[in-house]
Amino acid sequence: MKKTVLLPAIILLTTLTLLFGQACTPEKSSPLPLSEVSKVLAASDLAALPGIIISQQNVGLWVNGLGKTTAAPDIVLLSIGVESQQRTVAEAQKEAVEAMGRIMNVLKNSGIADKDIQTTQFDIQQVTQWDDKQRTQIILGYSVTNTVQAKIRSVDKAGAVIDSAAESGGDLIRINGISFTVDDPTPFYKIAREKAVQYAMEKAKQISQVSGINLGKVLYVSEGSVYTTPMRQNYMKYSATDMAPAAPTPISAGELEFQVSVDMVYEIN
Repeated sequence: MKKTVLLPAIILLTTLTLLFGQACTPEKSSPLPLSEVSKVLAASDLAALPGIIISQQNVGLWVNGLGKTTAAPDIVLLSIGVESQQRTVAEAQKEAVEAMGRIMNVLKNSGIADKDIQTTQFDIQQVTQWDDKQRTQIILGYSVTNTVQAKIRSVDKAGAVIDSAAESGGDLIRINGISFTVDDPTPFYKIAREKAVQYAMEKAKQISQVSGINLGKVLYVSEGSVYTTPMRQNYMKYSATDMAPAAPTPISAGELEFQVSVDMVYEIN
């Protein structure tokens, strides 16, 4: 079967440069005549050129496959913190430290280990307001924000942890949202990878049957994207003056989807 090789323009230009350079260099003992160059290029058989190697990955039947599997999350990632605004930096920071201390106590008393609590944001910003009369910004005070990510290793406890932390933080509490994951995604990616390969092989078989070609051996296999669909659920904050819920806030974890894609190249006989 005649093989057609589609090469990018840059490769073709490079090849021509090498060939013409070889034909015009007197040091070469057996230069390739320019007439032969044109014949080879016209036949699209660059593998016949001396010193040119065409990979078999550029020929044959290319197929891809996508494999998916799902799993229930076993870890909740909670983004929680405090934001204090006062007239001075010292006052705002003192208030934020005290509120964050209460929240940290709640997290640790809920069984969350120190290694599972990580600071993700801490900043101090001016709070300003534009004054039309003075045509300038007026400093009203300062805002201190402190945020951590807590890894809750029991989905069932997440609602109670959130409620207790929100109550302890009072009006300074900031719950930015929660996301879900699994502690060890390896077995799920393995299942998805197997499905991706099987799907690619089935696709190649179908294409060969419909087109009437004979498949040879597999020349090339490459894993593409590995992906987990993010699952995030926002949680609205409430202040200490609001009525606390009679029961823990319900948290629905749903399922995570794991995806793996592969590319395969078959030889065509």
